[in-house]
Amino acid sequence: MITAKVLKKDGRIHTMTVSGHAQYKHSGHDIVCAAVSTATLLTANAIEHFKLNHLIDLTIDEGYFKLVLKEQNMIIETLLENLASALHDLEKQYPKYMKNQKEG
Repeated sequence: MITAKVLKKDGRIHTMTVSGHAQYKHSGHDIVCAAVSTATLLTANAIEHFKLNHLIDLTIDEGYFKLVLKEQNMIIETLLENLASALHDLEKQYPKYMKNQKEG
């Protein structure tokens, strides 16, 4: 199962962690993993495109994505809200394979 954790401070996303594997299908055919990977990488790439990397700590590894916002930035916060929304939609479509948790 893929678990996405969103930590908010003062009502704003501060940290987002996505980890695990969906196990929907075998490797290379897992549409849930592919969708989650695409959403997280698009978010990271958009932050890089806007040249805002200095405002985040980002860790990406096999089955693991963690982004920590070092200082508030409306563009990054909007991208993270969009990512959280996409992951929520995936959880609604594939509840056996995806779980979202919110803190704060």
